[in-house]
Amino acid sequence: MALFLSTTINKVDKKGRVSVPALFRSALANEHFNGIVAYPSFVNPCVEACGMARIERISESIDNLDPFSDERDAFATSILGAAAQLSFDADGRILLPELLITTAELEEQAVFVGKGQTFEIWSPKRFENYAAAARDLAKKQRGMLSLNKKDGA
Repeated sequence: MALFLSTTINKVDKKGRVSVPALFRSALANEHFNGIVAYPSFVNPCVEACGMARIERISESIDNLDPFSDERDAFATSILGAAAQLSFDADGRILLPELLITTAELEEQAVFVGKGQTFEIWSPKRFENYAAAARDLAKKQRGMLSLNKKDGA
């Protein structure tokens, strides 16, 4: 499964095309879809994105819910129904649909933020404010994070 690390700012052109960072594209090299899946984030005012393997796992998780429950329908509608499969062009760019551009309030630039198995696409101004608050929270709660030792590491 892909692992997305780092933060990169790229230009968004007037058509809504943006280059996905090369490191992110490399992380997706073993996927069976040459692109990303993107949808409005549940947590932040941005776009969340991942590879096909991750969205398939999310879909399976939704399928494990009661098929007639309101929760299952809400998750399916909010994540799968709003998701867009965005193929890479020859230059590694994707064409963002208007829904995602509006969700993240993207204009001339987009910030790509690696978050492990997913990444987010933000407007620079929104991300600057979020990143400062996130760092403060992480510092305050750093005791919650521990590394489990595996194989003698």
